[in-house]
Amino acid sequence: MECANCGATVLLTDQFCEECGTALTATAPKNTTQGCQKCGAKIENIDEEGYCSQCGFRNVIHEKERLEILINANLAGVSDRGIRHHRNEDYLALEQIDQNNTQIIVVCDGVSSSEKPELASRTAAESTCQFLTQTELENPEIAIKLAINFALKSISDLPIKIKDNNNPPSTTIVTALVKNGIATIGWLGDSRAYWLDINNHEYQQLTQDHSWLTEVVNAGEMTENEARKSPNAHAITRWLGADVIGDAEPTIINFKIPNSGYLLLCTDGLWNYSPDIEDLGNLIKQSPEKDVMNISQFLVEFARQCGGHDNITVGVLRVC
Repeated sequence: MECANCGATVLLTDQFCEECGTALTATAPKNTTQGCQKCGAKIENIDEEGYCSQCGFRNVIHEKERLEILINANLAGVSDRGIRHHRNEDYLALEQIDQNNTQIIVVCDGVSSSEKPELASRTAAESTCQFLTQTELENPEIAIKLAINFALKSISDLPIKIKDNNNPPSTTIVTALVKNGIATIGWLGDSRAYWLDINNHEYQQLTQDHSWLTEVVNAGEMTENEARKSPNAHAITRWLGADVIGDAEPTIINFKIPNSGYLLLCTDGLWNYSPDIEDLGNLIKQSPEKDVMNISQFLVEFARQCGGHDNITVGVLRVC
C-alpha cells in the first residue's frame, strides 16, 4: 500500500505513515503541528532529539523538506515545507561567479495541480542556475531568456508518466542575475522579487505577478479588493511546463541597484502573509541578526508562525 498523503510505502497493519505521520485509519488520532505528528501528543512530550514519549515516533524534518544554502556572507537562502503541506514543492538555487563578481538567485514554486511539482521546481532551478553559471553571455537579458528556455526543455524531457488527468510537471520561476550594480530579473508566475533598503526605508516590488488577479485589475475589470475575493485570485497565467505552447517567454526587467540593501526573491508562501511591502521591510528590520542566512531563516519562521499553509522559499542577496 501507499500513503495517500505522501506516497510512502505502508503496511496493511500500519495505523500511521512513518514518513509523514498521516493517520491511515479513520479512528487514528489526528496530526498536530504543535506536537507529535503521529499520535497527536502535546509538544511537551517531544524530547530534544524529536522522539515522542507517548508513541516513540521521531518527529524530524526530513532532508527534502528543508533546504538551506549559504554561499557567503552576502548570499543565502532557505526553502521549507511549511506546516500544512506534506512535502516541499519549492526549490532554490544560488551561485556566485567570483571571476566577474556575478550573483545568481533562482526561486521556483512547483504547481501543485501538476504531476511531480517538486521535481519540476528542482529541475527548473538547477538547470537555470547551471546555464547562467556555465554560459558566458554579455547580454544578461538574453542569458536569462535562454536559461529559462533551457529549464523548460529540461522539465519537458522528464520521464514522468502522467496519471489521473494531471497536468505535466510545472513550476513558477523567478531568477536574478546581478552584475556591475544591475539586477536583471526574469520571471514566469507569481514568485516575486523585492528591493528592500531598510536604512533609507525604500522598498520596491520589482516583479508583477502573472496571475488572473493582476490581469483583471490591470484591465480595469475589477478592483483589487473585488478580485481578491474570487476563487481565481491566485490562478497563475504563465508557468514552466510541457503544456506551455511555444517558448516560455519570461518578463524581464533591469533594476539599477541604487545603494546598499537587500534583494529578496521569494515564493507566495512568504508574501501571502506579508502582501504589504512596508510590512516585509519591517520584518527584515525585526530580524535579530542582519546577515543573510539569519534573515532568510527569520522570514521563513515568520511564515510558519502565521500558519505555514504553503511551502516557503526565500533567497537573499545583501548589497553593501
